[in-house]
Amino acid sequence: MTTVEFSPAAEPLAAKLLEPALEILARYPAGRERSALLPLLHLVQTEEGHVSPNGVAFCADLLGINKAQVGAVATFYTMYKRRPTGEYLVSVCTNTLCNVMGGQEVYDQLAEHLGVGHDETTADGKITLEHAECLAACDYAPVVTVNYDFTVDQATPESAVELVENLRKGDRPTPARGARICSLREMQYQLAGFADPREGAVADGVAGAPTLRGVRLAQEHGVTVAGFDPDTPITKTKPRVTEEKK
Repeated sequence: MTTVEFSPAAEPLAAKLLEPALEILARYPAGRERSALLPLLHLVQTEEGHVSPNGVAFCADLLGINKAQVGAVATFYTMYKRRPTGEYLVSVCTNTLCNVMGGQEVYDQLAEHLGVGHDETTADGKITLEHAECLAACDYAPVVTVNYDFTVDQATPESAVELVENLRKGDRPTPARGARICSLREMQYQLAGFADPREGAVADGVAGAPTLRGVRLAQEHGVTVAGFDPDTPITKTKPRVTEEKK
């Protein structure tokens, strides 16, 4: 890559982030570097905790695009924060099933307890609260995540308040499942595509009982899909269109 001339707005971040940023760019074919914008925006948030105007300028200068193009992406995805965010982003699912199971009550109790609303941060800078449209964990509804990791399954207002109080005291409670709790900036480093060296930063394990409930019921009642072989390998290419299907 040719030498980049950074604008005054971008220079402070370039001094700190240029090396990992170039490592991100190297993942992409020559001429396709602008595809690195998504991880670069996460990288910016490791330093500032959000995507600031300086962060937009840094990404634009590095990729050779204009700031409007960067801003269009940064404002489209909710995981890119446009104002300072707390050390811990606490997300409560309030979508259909989680709502039915009490998610809205969990969110309302947290909002009252913390004295903040959606996408607002407590005065101590510890907690940013948000309601999430879906956290893809209906089997454990309602769920609460901290910095995008599942932390409280089948949450109640009381368990959610206990969680945020522990976080505000400096504790990092053991999550119900998933990786150990980290700060939002540490999570952004992972989202930028870098390995997290912390012990327990990446979790693994079998699916829990709620996730497997449907499978277990099918097995108990002999429900199967006709002709389905679970050991059939997944094809890596699309099947050829036959003349009959054309």
